[in-house]
Amino acid sequence: MNSNRSIAIGRQEHQQRKITLILQIFWTFLKIGPITFGGGYAMIPAIEREVVKKHKWMNHEDMTDILAVAQSVPGAIAINSATLIGYGLAGFWGAIAAMAGILVPTFVFMMMLSLFFVAFRDNAKVHAAFEAVRATIVALIAYAAIKIGKTALIDKTTTVIMLIAVLLLLTGLIHPFLIIIGGGVLGIVAVRIRKALGFSTLLNPPQSRKYKYDDYFIGDGI
Repeated sequence: MNSNRSIAIGRQEHQQRKITLILQIFWTFLKIGPITFGGGYAMIPAIEREVVKKHKWMNHEDMTDILAVAQSVPGAIAINSATLIGYGLAGFWGAIAAMAGILVPTFVFMMMLSLFFVAFRDNAKVHAAFEAVRATIVALIAYAAIKIGKTALIDKTTTVIMLIAVLLLLTGLIHPFLIIIGGGVLGIVAVRIRKALGFSTLLNPPQSRKYKYDDYFIGDGI
């Protein structure tokens, strides 16, 4: 009798912890939306700060893998990443919570902006503000690329694959999806060639530096 009661209590506590985690996931992604401008790629530093640095739900390598998968499927990378992170943390409802959290602020802001944009789009101050915002978005995307590069570019082979992909993207002749698939195929071929030649393959990048404070991450490595 006591054992059955203990099992029931344990299940109840597990359910409460899961509900708490789902609410934390929703609140975390709800905070990211209103303070991040510039689309999905500009959100990556904020997502990484919350998920990896603050809550420590996953490490940099897991985050890089999620971003790779999120980029490989249709849809916005921020929504895809949030959904994958939420699912990995709390299953189906975790995915729903993360997706809802990232979408709600965007939906509300777009509804509000649609009401005022037509009236103020020709205003010189508004135009100047958008010009400045676009410039800062470039910095956010560049920062995200540097952070991902620290865990993705682990040897000469991955660096060469990255350079080839950049050149193909700049030409605009090949769809990004095909470039991603091609990168995966090249990676498999490169590992097999190295193995056949007797060389080992580095699967994990060097450990990143540690800081006293979790939020001390801006400009790291730049």
